[in-house]
Amino acid sequence: MNLGKNFLLSFLKSAHYNFQHNRSIVKVRLKWVKNRSLDHIIDVQTDLKAACLVKDAIARSSTGYLTAKSLSDSQKLLGLTVPTLRFVRRYPTLFEEYPHPKYPSLPCFKLTQLAQMLQEREMRVFEEGEGDTVERLCKVLMMTQNKMVPLQSLHSLKWDLGLPVDFDRNLVKKYPDTFRNVKGRNGLDCLKLVQWREEFSVSKLQMINEKSVTESRDNANSIGLVGYGKFKRGKAALEFPMSFPRGYGAQKKVKAWMDEFQKLPYISPYEDARGIDPNSELMEKRVVGVLHEFLSLTIYKKTKRNYLRTLREDLNLPHKFTRIFTRYPGIFYLSLKCKTTTVALREGYRRGRLVDPHPLSRHRDKFHYVMRTGLIYRNKAAEFLPHLDNLVDNAETDTREEESDEEEIEMADEFYDSEAEIDSDDD
Repeated sequence: MNLGKNFLLSFLKSAHYNFQHNRSIVKVRLKWVKNRSLDHIIDVQTDLKAACLVKDAIARSSTGYLTAKSLSDSQKLLGLTVPTLRFVRRYPTLFEEYPHPKYPSLPCFKLTQLAQMLQEREMRVFEEGEGDTVERLCKVLMMTQNKMVPLQSLHSLKWDLGLPVDFDRNLVKKYPDTFRNVKGRNGLDCLKLVQWREEFSVSKLQMINEKSVTESRDNANSIGLVGYGKFKRGKAALEFPMSFPRGYGAQKKVKAWMDEFQKLPYISPYEDARGIDPNSELMEKRVVGVLHEFLSLTIYKKTKRNYLRTLREDLNLPHKFTRIFTRYPGIFYLSLKCKTTTVALREGYRRGRLVDPHPLSRHRDKFHYVMRTGLIYRNKAAEFLPHLDNLVDNAETDTREEESDEEEIEMADEFYDSEAEIDSDDD
């Protein structure tokens, strides 16, 4: 193991020297381009996430309900732009309002029968996908320097990573050989990886490349090019999938810059990169790789910038790492919707939908469908649920047709042309 690491560090130093002294990548300043389709997804999921958090809070309550008083101060916590009570009352399909048993003037909210049945389904989704949850959580910990992450950071990312509410207790108890609760720096409670899982140390980009290599090898073998697959498998400069905003792909400067970037050696997020010059292009590609992998691990291939910032030191990211998002618009998209900054992985979406939906995202689609429709079924949940899968599939087809014609709109230079605005919170 140590021999392999020493070889890797030697290779990285050699590669870094060659790229530093033989080529200098000239970066091109790019304007921010608004993507209406991705902005719409972020807008919709803000309300979906808030409704799911309220649903979880009611389900965990010992009384089976929450009072209007307890909900009134949760607007900021839920990420809402409207008062929480107004928001909850929008969805009588999910939340039933009634007077408090002792104080009739105090409104209370409980889950409808339909919401309760959806909650039970969600628990089954978590149970059936527990192996996948453990793998993704292991991968997050494996990318960090000390193989541990503060629990407060993971709790913020529960929705994005698809973690169950009580993951820090149940998973630790169920997998003591994998996870452990420990005290980290500054006395923070952390989740630590107990045992390295070599089978999890393959990044999403490596998987994409391996799939491409396999397909190319099969095609090459069919026409007699036996050595092609072996040659491609040994290529160190793995390329990131890119989808540029309209008009960027044809720019010669942008194409030249990205071609040079793609030729740099790819460093897996699961490898020790401490021997690389932090100011080098090689380190920048490593940072892109870490952010790409982390977003690939999320359910919706996106998360809030502030959540990533809490993991900056753990993931060994530079102080102003969010500039990466605007420097590589073919890989990442930065959204300003809902009074926050969200970063998404472009390759995760096509025509306004997830390319590879996770079972949990599929279930949440059903929850969202109930949020905006089905009011007449709220007292007939048993009749409604059997038809829910088909209803959601039909709604998705309609959405794809509507969003396929949307175009990306370039904003005025003064709106977002400067990286300083993006990184103002980092300074």
